[in-house]
Amino acid sequence: MKLAREFYTREDAITVSRDLLGKLLVVPTDDGGRVSGMIVETEAYLGTIDKAAHTFGGRRTARNEITYADGGHVYVFFIYGLYHQLNVVTGPVELPHVTLIRALEPVDGIEIMDRRRGSKRGRELTSGPGKLCMAMDIDRRFNGKDFLADKIWIEKYKSIRGEDILSGPRIGIDYSEEFADVPWRFWIRNNNFVSKK
Repeated sequence: MKLAREFYTREDAITVSRDLLGKLLVVPTDDGGRVSGMIVETEAYLGTIDKAAHTFGGRRTARNEITYADGGHVYVFFIYGLYHQLNVVTGPVELPHVTLIRALEPVDGIEIMDRRRGSKRGRELTSGPGKLCMAMDIDRRFNGKDFLADKIWIEKYKSIRGEDILSGPRIGIDYSEEFADVPWRFWIRNNNFVSKK
């Protein structure tokens, strides 16, 4: 069952980021199949107040405009000229919070992921935001799509106990001063696909 709009439109992006752990990210294939992975690592970005967010200080551009939409939309950006990164827009309209999906545990279509990743196997398939986008064939075509539609969606899958959810600083944002060390990265304890323990 797809997550409802109300899951995404809560104002607390940190809670949404935690609650996405254990959910199943699904991208259907052209032949009626599907490629999916369980979300095992996320990062919360708190919009205009967060120096690590693309919308810090109310910054608004053609690239980040979708983050100002209502929760449940897709925000994909290209980084370092190499990798796409998948984000879930959260919160109500005009509150540009997002959750970065950092890692997945493959579930459906693993052979397809292998081909897309050049026969990378095991944790190398989806243990990072760029890797999972390659494995799931997610790029800027998905930007602005609705997670409640049929191009990409998130389903209920597994319940993760609170004691199995760990948190720590987000990765690669040393420039964000006092926001560099806030514990807004969440991951499932002992999961082999987490990008960085």
